[in-house]
Amino acid sequence: MNEVKEALRNIEQNYKLFLQQQFTFIGALQHTRENAHDMIRPVASISQVQSYMDHHCNNSTDRRILNMFLNICNDLSKLCHKLETVHSGNNITNGILERCKLLLSHSNDLSTIRAKYPHDVVNHLSCDEAKNHYGGVVSLIPIVLDCMKEWVTHIEKLPRHVLYNVSGGSAVSEKRAPQDAPARAAISQTPHSVHLEAQISTSNKDNVQVQGSERVRKKNLNDTENYSGKLKGPWKPPGRRAF
Repeated sequence: MNEVKEALRNIEQNYKLFLQQQFTFIGALQHTRENAHDMIRPVASISQVQSYMDHHCNNSTDRRILNMFLNICNDLSKLCHKLETVHSGNNITNGILERCKLLLSHSNDLSTIRAKYPHDVVNHLSCDEAKNHYGGVVSLIPIVLDCMKEWVTHIEKLPRHVLYNVSGGSAVSEKRAPQDAPARAAISQTPHSVHLEAQISTSNKDNVQVQGSERVRKKNLNDTENYSGKLKGPWKPPGRRAF
């Protein structure tokens, strides 16, 4: 998922550079349309821009900006296909991806799409340019970027166990983890229980030793008292002498 976000940020940075040169882009389309004698129909598809650059572009500046537009569209298309490997899919995310793939199709008609607020790309065109010629083609990239951001937002709200690794792994290991938890818990508790039993056993042995020592001490004390009694003579009243 982090790879997807990083790729999306890189595309956004390239688009910001392109956006600063929108007038150059419109000028390049105007020049190539004139060279192609195609001044009536709107610029309505990616393949049309590709054809203008390949066959009707006469200077390096126009070629550079047209190529920049096509490269961004190509990067978005690759990222769109990559998103399919990140998530198994639900109705919302699949719908977003399908719209992205349709918009980025080289033959798709872009003439009716328009980027809305906060995007102002259409506002930088004259009324005639926006309505009849370039309104769709300048709206394509910001609309697709918004769709991909929306896709990321939906994905981040989903449980982690339904996500797939970008490199092609699956969520099987995460699903298996709860099932293995009891076994791991039993294994982790076994050493503790064995240690506890050993402590109890040692304590019992200590008690037995203490009790045995106590009995020996009392026996020795009794023997000492009995022995002392045997050494003393019979009791005699005071004041009398023995003959």
